[in-house]
Amino acid sequence: MEETTKRFTDCRRPLSGRCRSGAGKGKTGGFRRDIIVEDSQYLLDSLTPAESWRIFRIMAEFVDAIDTLSRVKRAVSIFGSARVEPGTAYYEKAEYLASKLVRSGFSVITGGGPGIMEAANKGAAEAGGTSVGMNIQLPFEQKPNPYANIAINYHYFFIRKVMFIKYAMAYVILPGGYGTMDELFEALTLIQTRRIKAFPVILMGSDYWRGLVNWLKNSMLKGDMILPVDMELIQVIDDPDEIVRHIKKFVII
Repeated sequence: MEETTKRFTDCRRPLSGRCRSGAGKGKTGGFRRDIIVEDSQYLLDSLTPAESWRIFRIMAEFVDAIDTLSRVKRAVSIFGSARVEPGTAYYEKAEYLASKLVRSGFSVITGGGPGIMEAANKGAAEAGGTSVGMNIQLPFEQKPNPYANIAINYHYFFIRKVMFIKYAMAYVILPGGYGTMDELFEALTLIQTRRIKAFPVILMGSDYWRGLVNWLKNSMLKGDMILPVDMELIQVIDDPDEIVRHIKKFVII
């Protein structure tokens, strides 16, 4: 364990085998030396008698989230990268989309961080709507943005993910990284397996998503890993006004 902790301290991503000097520099600088992984962060470690007490923290976080979000109605969850800067095309599109959704009677939910999340919260708040930011506590990278008028801080990713699904009537996915992909494919999996009622899942930014959509068609679909009907779970739409119209076809306001 000492060796594992040392490697994580020396390099943010030891499993990739790629460490660089100057770690932790810059807003999105990749590798930090100040992150120490503790024993409790390994999900597969053997459980101790004290581990069972963690269930009460989990329960409390669920109760707090449900109590806070129970008053949020007709929400659309918007996802995308935390690294998108204000003034860029995707930032402005997310901001405009959120404002249009609010003016059409929807609330907006985001991950509560910077980038696309900030843009969507800003657009919703400045349009006078409900702007929910569900921030995750991380040892690096993400801080809450100031535009959420309902803000929740989560310790556990899985509780946060449940809340995104539970209170969303649609997902709009803008360009993003692993976290964005995680939310996208969880929604698709739950819809495909009928664990939740189907709702619109929209990819915004056709240039960014083209490679992924082509891979789904040319590898997964052609390889019989998914069915043709599964491809219908995703819509690629670039125009914010068209996105709002598409969502309103499926959601009664």
